Formats: sequence, structure tokens, C-alpha cells
Amino acid sequence: MRTARLLLLCLPLVLTAVDSTEAAWFETHVRPILHERCIECHSTTKKVKGGLALDTRADWMKGGDAGPAIVPGKPEESLLLKAVSWTDLDLQMPPKKKLTERELNVLTEWVRRGAHDPRMGTQAAAPKSSAMSLEAGRNFWAYAPLVPSAPPAVKNTTWPRTAIDHFVLAGLESRGMPPMSDADPATLVRRLVYTLTGLPPTIEQVETFVTRARSDRVRAVDKLTDALLASPAFAERWASHWLDITRFAESSGGGRTLLFKDAWRFRDYVVQAFAENRPLDQMIREHIAGDLLPAASREERARNLVATGFLALGPTIYEEQDKQRLRFDVIDEQLDTIGKAFLGQTIGCARCHDHKFDPISQSDYYALAGIFASTRTLSNYSDNVVRWIDASLPVAVDEEKRFADAEVQIATVGKRLKEAKNEIARFKDAASGLAKKTNQPLPLSDLAGVVIDDTAAQASGMWKHSTYSKFFFGSGYVHDDNQEKGAKSLTFTPQLPASGRYDVRLAYPALAGRSTRVPVHIFHAMGEVTVYVDQTKQPDIEGRYVSLGTYQFEQDGVSYVIISNEGTTGYVTADLVQFLPVAAVTTPSATATPSASESQDVSALRAEISQLEQQLAELKRLSDSRPLAMSVREEDTIGDTHIRVRGEVHQKTTLVPRGFLSVIPSGNVTIPATHSGRRELAEWLVARDNPLTARVLVNRVWTWLVGQGLVRTVDNFGTTGGAPSHPELLDHLAERFQREGWNLRTLIREIVRSRIWQLAIADTATDPDNRWLSHANRRRLDAEQIRDSLLMVSGALDRTVGGANIRGAGAAASDSAAASAVEFGYQFTDVRRSLYTPAFRNNRLELFATFDFGDINTAQGQRHTSTVAPQALYFLNHPFVLEQARLAAKAVAASAGTDTERLITLFRRALGRMPLPAERAACERLLAGGADAEAWAMIAQSLFGSVGFRYVD
Repeated sequence: MRTARLLLLCLPLVLTAVDSTEAAWFETHVRPILHERCIECHSTTKKVKGGLALDTRADWMKGGDAGPAIVPGKPEESLLLKAVSWTDLDLQMPPKKKLTERELNVLTEWVRRGAHDPRMGTQAAAPKSSAMSLEAGRNFWAYAPLVPSAPPAVKNTTWPRTAIDHFVLAGLESRGMPPMSDADPATLVRRLVYTLTGLPPTIEQVETFVTRARSDRVRAVDKLTDALLASPAFAERWASHWLDITRFAESSGGGRTLLFKDAWRFRDYVVQAFAENRPLDQMIREHIAGDLLPAASREERARNLVATGFLALGPTIYEEQDKQRLRFDVIDEQLDTIGKAFLGQTIGCARCHDHKFDPISQSDYYALAGIFASTRTLSNYSDNVVRWIDASLPVAVDEEKRFADAEVQIATVGKRLKEAKNEIARFKDAASGLAKKTNQPLPLSDLAGVVIDDTAAQASGMWKHSTYSKFFFGSGYVHDDNQEKGAKSLTFTPQLPASGRYDVRLAYPALAGRSTRVPVHIFHAMGEVTVYVDQTKQPDIEGRYVSLGTYQFEQDGVSYVIISNEGTTGYVTADLVQFLPVAAVTTPSATATPSASESQDVSALRAEISQLEQQLAELKRLSDSRPLAMSVREEDTIGDTHIRVRGEVHQKTTLVPRGFLSVIPSGNVTIPATHSGRRELAEWLVARDNPLTARVLVNRVWTWLVGQGLVRTVDNFGTTGGAPSHPELLDHLAERFQREGWNLRTLIREIVRSRIWQLAIADTATDPDNRWLSHANRRRLDAEQIRDSLLMVSGALDRTVGGANIRGAGAAASDSAAASAVEFGYQFTDVRRSLYTPAFRNNRLELFATFDFGDINTAQGQRHTSTVAPQALYFLNHPFVLEQARLAAKAVAASAGTDTERLITLFRRALGRMPLPAERAACERLLAGGADAEAWAMIAQSLFGSVGFRYVD
């Protein structure tokens, strides 16, 4: 290990750039809460209470009388969150009305993410507007029409290879900057393969390219580019770029995260789209209005439905109780994503007021919001926890009939099951004297035997009292809140009137989300026994009790029952424990004796119920096997929406007709009264006279190929973003992109064929940040490339394409505690490409967190790259790296040839080149001590941690 550490290169610490997406997230979600709920008492513009001002970051960092209000990244240590959560009786803010759960979740998430706050200095809570007028906006470069221009003349006429080269070289010559020399073939092939596929080049690819490039470099680049563009690896790599801007995730995030079990279909749809080279304008149409588009086949209809999952994949607090607020928060998130992903605009900043800097009015915002208010994204607006819409995908005719028949049978069997349960309930109720009370709370006095209510149980840990389910006795029941597993228990101790055998029963209300395996420990005269109860199932005695068994108890001996939440994955509940003398247990209610015929009827009903439940379970399994996709549909009521005062959903003002951004021409596009407007919006986004979408997408492709955009602020083409370094080149590419059918592969070919793209890297004083493209950019591999490269070099990479990817998701309801447990307890052991690693919002693969995977809560066109100490430590110590090094060493050691030949093979696989003399000498010294598996693994690990592995020149 010592030698490996000597070979590894240390990484310097650098400061990362401020994430503009965090600023936008603050403006959209956090600032409105601070303004509406906190600033009234905590602003320097008024009398500051408690010494705490919240006008700027500096204010809350300074804190008030009690110290700093927020500790970035540490919600549990932040006094502000303690105050607004009302967990301390002496510290409750705001004092008159507690924050909603949604507001509390937003503030908690903000602090957890580092409490980014762009309000610097001494600015007031409400910044002064410097918005651009509509007329000025139409002359601003981003909103102005595309102006194609011919490639400019250059002095060095022999140097350019493409039109791109003319545009760039003209700029360099005007500044007196010569371009860097061409990259050598070995460097270029590694750059090209990594850029297009995200994987390291094979030894064969390098050899073939270098040989061809010696005689015809242009032809070598063209042939390799075409081969890579046609490969599945290209579709997967570029799908990951697209998933970044569509904020793809497989869970909802927020306080109660829900599992997006079918989100993988959207991911596979994107992969397939890039594999087929589907035009990007068509993809946008499918994303926005796929469910409304005509389809020529069943497969196309399914594809279109899956594509609209784009609108449903955002971070959503589905448990929000203010359903109107939830509805408009979803709309806001949709507009924010569409704006950034396709237009490079921060549309969400106009929710509460006219945009402070860009020509986007509040009327524009609500014109767009009306389109999505006329679109159903949520399953309903009444459930305690709502859901997204699961659309049934079209299947073959025979399959369709099978599913339809199953639904009919489910209804028939379900109806009979309900009738049978009602019949048996009448027997039980008649016997117990509890008729007409089966769905009501019942007094404890109605019960026979010895009863210990939950209120009399000895509790360990914090249990929550509830009356949500009406199937309870006394004043309610308790549950463990699905928290602190293993730390909570209830002990029920009876005062028995006499020794004897007792039937021990547990009463609890059954609901989805309960634990399926609750441990109940019964201590009796003969010892101890543990019974496991499935609390998702209705108790079989009167629908209220389950028998835990019959046991001998001594009046003065050991006799108690303990219910624990140890090892459980859902909610654990308890209402009461009942001890019934065996002599009294002659009926389910133990209060009356039925006739012989009644007993036979009850037995027959129980047998029928058991059979019906099994039949229903089988039918539901068949029904659940139908392919579903997250999607949207037209709303039941379609129409325009009102502007909301300061974004407050319940304060309506002017009704605004549905429409688009006023600064961009809408041509002849109008929205019929009976249409939501999504299809029309999609057409407006990709219209020839809309310059934004083409400019934004071309700039994204340039960024993904070059490492930096012609416009550096890739998600912000507004007035606070950067101006293009080469505006004529941007318009040339954007206009051509539109004219040639939004063809991604054509655009990629044009860029990588250019001489500019094929330059060597350099560090120049005249162009230090490479704004003028005088040289190539050295780029660190992103998180997925690092993981995939480790797996590929080790030989462990599974190249299977597509399919469901979350183990354990199929058996768990998406909104259940079990689904949350799947996310929070997930073990990331899959060895497929990182594209298929579950994209949870609250649980991330450690490698992704370490190497800047990015924020999947918002559209991001470019990830920031950090260089921090934990990255070096990851390569030194992490079991994943050590295992891949071991596998790579094992494969090389088993290959034919001498140790020197094996060493060369390992270097070429990992770095795409031969070892340098000093590297070769160091490795040979290590191997001279014994070329065993450990020595080879040390060399492999050293290569993995090197700059040559982690960076592409």
C-alpha cells in the first residue's frame, strides 16, 4: 500500500464556483417564505426582534441574541429551524401561526444544501427592480432573431478545416493570438471516445485510430466518430446529459420521499431516442405534449406517454395539505424546468412579481401557468398524500383483453369479499352486542376479560397518539411514527383475577404503510414467545383483534406483553391488549354463544373469505404487471388562471389568457379554448422564429463537447447571464441546426471535425480561461465516467442496456414506508453503467457525492467540478476502488506474456498510453519483489488515482 501511495498524485484544494442553480432555488422557494413569514419581525427596515435580521446572508450568519441562526449544512444545529419547528416550548416562531409542513421542509432542505443565499451586503429584503422593458428585450442578443452569417475571412487561409474554424480563427487573429498545435493522435482518440461514449478507449480503438491518422487524420476522425455515434455507448452517455437538464430522478425527495418505480421508462425512452437519432425538436414536443400527439402505432403511443413523464419527475412534496399550494408549486417547478432546460430562462422568478432583470412579466408567468393549470399532473386533490398519474401503456390486443378481464374479476371478487366480510361481521356484532358500530370508536367498557389500553401501557420512546382510523377503542391508538427503529416499545401488564389459560389478543387499526412484521413478545408462566403481526392486514376477529395465542398465566407470576418496533420497516401501531379466560372464548367477541348452525355459517364464511382473498391477490398481481408510466393528461376543467398576489395561491387578481413569453414572437400559434395549450407551447418552443431554444441547445451540445459553452452560463441566457464569446458562431450553428432538422449527430460531427476541437491543451497567459478557444480544455472525468472507467478497466462492467434498475421496488407501493425504506436502505451493488444507478433524491452513491454528480432537483446543463481532499482519499481507501484494482490486477496477471508486457497492457487499458520510463521503472521495482496479486493491485490502484486516469486532455 505504501508504494501505491507514493505513486498516487495528491490533489490540490481549490474553491468551487458558486452554483447558480442554488441561487435560483433560493429565489423560487426560500425567499418567499422568509418574506411572508419572517421579515415582518426580522428586518433592518423595521425594529428587529431578538436582534436577528434575515435580510441578507451576513445578517443571519451574525445571528441574534442567541447566536447564529443558521449553520449551513447542519439543520439539526440551526436555531432558525428549531424555532420554526415549534419543538421547544420556549422558542416558537412565528409566534402566532406555525409554518406549514411544506414551508418547514423547504427551509430544512435549504439549510441541508448549504443555505446558499445570494443576498449579499446590506441590501433590503426586497431588491430594487432593474427589469428590462419588452422593447429593449427584443433587441437583447438572446431574444433577437437568429442572424446567420457567412464564415469570416482569415489571414491564415490554410489553417481552417471547417466553418467553425473560420469564426474562431478570425477572433484569435484579431487579438493577435495563435491557435495551439494539434493534439497528437493518441490524445485525440482518448478525447473523442470519452466525449462521445463516456468510456475509455480500448487498446484496439487506439491502435486503429493512430494508424489511420498517420496517413489521413480527417478520415480517421470521421470513421471513428461515425462508429461511436452508432454505438449503444453513445446513446447512454448522451442520454445522461439530457437527463441532467430534465432533472431526472427516481424518488420525489422532500419530507416523505416517494419512489418513482416507473421512472426508468423515461430514462430508457431518452436512451432509445439518442440511439435512433430522434430530432431534438421532436423530443421536446413529446416531453411537453406527448399524450396529445397522434401516433401511428401502439409503440409510438407508448413512447409518447412515457415522454410526458418529463413533466412529473420533479421534486414534489406530495403530502402537502394545502392542495392548491401543492398544485401551483408543481406548476412552478414545471415552468422553472422548461424555462432553464429549453429556453435558458429563470421563468420562476416572475411568480411573485415581474422578473427583476429579464423581460418576463408576472402576466407572462401566469399565461404559461394557465397551460399547466389546465393539465392534470397529480392523481387527485383530496388524498392526504396524493400521487402522480400512472398511465397504462398500450399493449397487444390479447394482453389488453387479459388485463380488462382481470379488472372485471377484481371488481366481482372484491364485491363478494366485501359482502362476505359484512356477513361475518353481522354474526360477530350480534354476538358481541356491537352491531352498527364496526366503523366507530368503541368504549373499553364493551369489552370482556382484562383489557390494557395503550394509555395504560408503559412506553419506551416517543409514541404518537392518533384517531385517524376509526377502528379503535377508547380515546384512540398510538403509532411509532415510523421513526427510531429499535428504540421504541410498549409494555402491557394485566392485573389478572385468577391463574389459568388466557387467549391474548392485540387490537390495532390496519392500513397501508404499516409494518408487515411487528414483533410482539408474550411473557407467561411457561416462558416467553414472540409472535409477528402483519399490520397491513385487517385483524381477523371483528376486524379489530388478532389472537396472539393461548398461554398459561399465574395471578402473581410473570404476565405481560411487549410490542416493539425493532426490525420493522413501516408504521407500528397498538390500541389495546386483551386477556380472555379460555372458558370465555366461545365466540370471536367472547360475549355470547352462537348456535351450531351459526358456527357452521361463520366457518363457511371464513373459508370463503380466505379463498376470495387469495383469488383477489392473484388477480391484483396480474393487474399490477401491466406496464405503467408516469405521465400527465388534460385537466377536467380547462381555462385561464389568475395572477396571484406575491405568488400566494389563495390571493387572486387579474385573469390572464393562456399564452407564451411576450418577448418571443408567437407567430400564428393560438390556444383553442378547449385545449390546455401544451401542444401549442411545444410548437412555440421549437418554432423557427423562436431563437432561444436553438441557441440554448446548440450551446449545450458545444458545452458537452468542449467543456465550456460559447455562453458560459448555460442555463441562464437572461441579462444576468454571460454574453456569448462568439455570437456569430452561435447563431451560425443554431440557424443551421434548425435548418437541418435539429439533428444532434450532424451537429456533433460538425464540431468534432473542426480543427479547433482537435487542438492540444495549453496554459497560456493571453487566454487563461480559454474564452477565445485558442487551445483545448483539460477536463476531469465526471462521476459516471470515473465509475464506468473503473468497472471497464477491471473487466467488471455489465453492458446490459435498459430495464428496471431498483432492487426491491416492485414489491413496495410507491407511497409506502416500504418504498422509503428501499431508498434509504439501498445498497448500490449494481455493476452496470452509472446511467442505471438509482437516481434517488435523498440517498446518493458515495462516489457520486464525492465527484460532483450535481443537483437532480433542478435542470443543470453543466456540473461544477471540484478538487478536494476526499477525492484523493476515495482512491486511496474506498472498497469499490480497491475491488476494481484487485479485479484489474487479476485479469492482467492471468494474461499471457512477460511482466513488462502485462504492465504495458495495464497502462494502455487504464490510461490509453504506454508507461513513461520513470513509471515503468517504478513499477518494475515493485514487481521485482514478487509479481503477486497484491503487487499488481497496487499498480492498478496507483493508475486509478493518477491524473492521467482522472483527466482527459
